[in-house]
Amino acid sequence: MALAPSADSPGDAEQDARSADRKGGPGHTVLLAVAFAVPVTKVAYTVGGGAAARDVFVGMEPANWPDVLIGMVLTDALLASVLAVVVSRVVFALFAARGAVPVEAGFLRALQRAALTVVSPASMAVVIACFFGLWWGLGTGLVAYALRKGVVVEYRTGRRRPHKHPGDRRTGSGSHDDDSYRPSPVLRRAAALEQWAVLGLTVLALPVLSFAAALNGQAWTSIVRCEVTAGTHTESNRLIELSRKGNGVVGWNLDTREISNGAGCVGEEGLYVREPWWHD
Repeated sequence: MALAPSADSPGDAEQDARSADRKGGPGHTVLLAVAFAVPVTKVAYTVGGGAAARDVFVGMEPANWPDVLIGMVLTDALLASVLAVVVSRVVFALFAARGAVPVEAGFLRALQRAALTVVSPASMAVVIACFFGLWWGLGTGLVAYALRKGVVVEYRTGRRRPHKHPGDRRTGSGSHDDDSYRPSPVLRRAAALEQWAVLGLTVLALPVLSFAAALNGQAWTSIVRCEVTAGTHTESNRLIELSRKGNGVVGWNLDTREISNGAGCVGEEGLYVREPWWHD
């Protein structure tokens, strides 16, 4: 009678690690938490929370809710850069765990691996440069490339192992599954440094920057001054723009603290509507 494998066997531990990689790891969890919690915090703090926050989300309509997160990212260069780096690395690690990144030796494999490592950091660099300038874009691209390259290093040192499909018995010389391969101390230190850097960016820097942006007292979108009519009375009010309806704007009225329809709107320069949380 065959014995069932122990739940604590090395094979089970390795399978659990591979499964976690394929699901995205801790970076995936942090990104989801940030995407849900931070926009709600931003709206609640900016307009005062409670019924005001509910009114804003109703006035925005569900299709416009992602505008809060987008607006936060596009008004904070550091947050945008860190988010771009983390997303680039998480996506690369996810696809690598599913076997999309080759680890075998050979010129063509190395060329394919280099292309997969470079393409996303380059695109992130272009996006950040378009919004915040060349130096922000260059720095973002270099850091994103270094961390994606770190994933490749982790596979070479054995910290990660590529997922093999059932029936795949190949053991290429570049896969390092045999005990004869010993990575150099420099390579092992580089893999450890990359993991600490990713942990710091994902678990510490990204949440801190996100909530700092949520509590900085800035609106997540344009502030406009419009003519608002209530009954027979018309006055000029400041609105946080939530959506556009025809020739007018639906927005959160900062003067009357309610949803209002404005016409003849003119954009204002500043985005601050209240003091940052740390000044209160």
